[in-house]
Amino acid sequence: MKRVSESSKTEEHEESGRPAPDHAAFAQVARGYYAPIVALFTATLIISNICATKGVQFFTDHSVQLGPVEILPISTDGAFFLFPLAYILGDVLSEVYGFRATRRAIYYGFGALLLTVLCFSIAIRLPAAVFYENQEAFRTVIGTTPQLVAAGLAGYFVGQLLNSATLVLIKERTREKHLWARLIGSTIVGELADTLIFCSIAATAIGIDSWRQFVNYVIVGFVWKTLCEVLVMPITYRAIAVLKKHEPSYAPRESDPLHV
Repeated sequence: MKRVSESSKTEEHEESGRPAPDHAAFAQVARGYYAPIVALFTATLIISNICATKGVQFFTDHSVQLGPVEILPISTDGAFFLFPLAYILGDVLSEVYGFRATRRAIYYGFGALLLTVLCFSIAIRLPAAVFYENQEAFRTVIGTTPQLVAAGLAGYFVGQLLNSATLVLIKERTREKHLWARLIGSTIVGELADTLIFCSIAATAIGIDSWRQFVNYVIVGFVWKTLCEVLVMPITYRAIAVLKKHEPSYAPRESDPLHV
C-alpha cells in the first residue's frame, strides 16, 4: 500500500509539472520592511483608541483664553502622545512605498479596529464569573458607544487617506527635494480632516455642547498633532533615509503617483 501511495504522489506531481517534494511545502514571505511597519502602524491605532477613552488635563490651576480657544488648562485624551505616531508611520509608508501600499495598510488598520471593537463588545456581554468583581470597570474602560466608534473609524479612514494622497501628490512635483514640505503639508491636511470629522460626529458623546468647545477641541487637537510632526521630523527623516537605502525596489515610477 505504501508503494502505491508514493507512486500516486509521484504521478500527481509529474502531471502538474512539479517534481515530487522531499520536504513539506510552504509559501515564501516577502522580504523588506513594509510588513513590520504595517504591524506597528496597526498596533499604534488599536492601542491609541483604547488610551483615548481616558480624558486628561494639564495645568488645571491656570486659566488662559485666546478668543474661543482655551489655552490653559490643556484638555485632551490619553492617546495624545501616541496617536500622532500613526500619522508619522503613515508618512513613512507613503514616502517610501507610495499611495497604493499605504492605502492597503490603512485598510488593514481599519479592519483591525473593527475586529477590536467587535471583540470588546463580545467580551463585555459575556457573563462575568462569580469571582470577577471588575465587570463595570471593564465595561467603562473598553466599552464604546456606536457614536464614538463611527467617529473614530471615519476620522481615521478619511484622515489617513488624505494624508497619504497629499504627500505623494506633493512628491510628484518635488521629487526627492523638500521632504519637510511633504511631511508638514500632508499632516496639515490629514490631521485637520481627521479632527473635524471625529469631533463633528462624536461631539455630544464626549461632552461638547457648544461651538466654543467644538472650536477649542479642533484647534488644540490639530495644533498639537501638527506640532508633534514637526518635533519628530529629524527622526522621520532618518527613518525614511534608512528605508530608501535598504529597499532595493525604490526607484522612479512611470505612472500616476496615486496608482503606483
